[in-house]
Amino acid sequence: MKYALVTGGSRGIGRAVCCRLAQMGIPVIVNCQSNVEAARQTCELVASLGSQADILQFDVSDRQAVEDALNAWEKEHPDDYIAYLVNNAGVNRDNVMFMMTDNDWHSVMDVTVNGFFYVTRQLLPKMMMRGHGGRIVNMASLSGLKGMAGQTNYCAAKAALIGATRALAQETAGRKVTVNAVAPGFIESDMTRDLPREELEKLVPMKRFGKPEEVAALVGFLCSDEAAYITGEVISINGGLF
Repeated sequence: MKYALVTGGSRGIGRAVCCRLAQMGIPVIVNCQSNVEAARQTCELVASLGSQADILQFDVSDRQAVEDALNAWEKEHPDDYIAYLVNNAGVNRDNVMFMMTDNDWHSVMDVTVNGFFYVTRQLLPKMMMRGHGGRIVNMASLSGLKGMAGQTNYCAAKAALIGATRALAQETAGRKVTVNAVAPGFIESDMTRDLPREELEKLVPMKRFGKPEEVAALVGFLCSDEAAYITGEVISINGGLF
């Protein structure tokens, strides 16, 4: 059986992605770092859609924790493999750079960039060995394309993720593993809850924030068989904001 792993899948865009994949009939592994209750709620939603869901708790920025958790899952599922990976986990620690602490910088880079590296590297061998290949979707951001004041760390992390997406796509294309990135703009989520929404909506040609379900629909397409010839792409979903 082919499973999907969604890192940071307990809330917001991650939860919406889990539900979308469940609608496609894919069993989902919901990763969370600490909010197990929110992950359980996501699993209940997935189950209500007729699919299977399990929680896998680990910190994506901790190499040993990633290896231990995924090795344990593979041991429990010897005949299955994770064919769909959505690297969604991320944090923001916004500040102007001259006031940014070392921890603000490293925590954002560790989760977004190192987390992508540790999780993807662990799953790639089996994806490439199986004849059916796999799908990797990385959650980038408009910030990684455009740059945003007060987000030097976040922009750097997302830009690095975009570069890694394009390079890895070339490495895995011959093994039927596609690698793409999705770059959302302002989306209704925990990360945008405290932003001055009315002011920011004026900047968006569509005059609104996006919904997590709209991002999830794009992720679902990139994970589908219809997207088998799409790889190395960074697709914006931002209501026309560039």
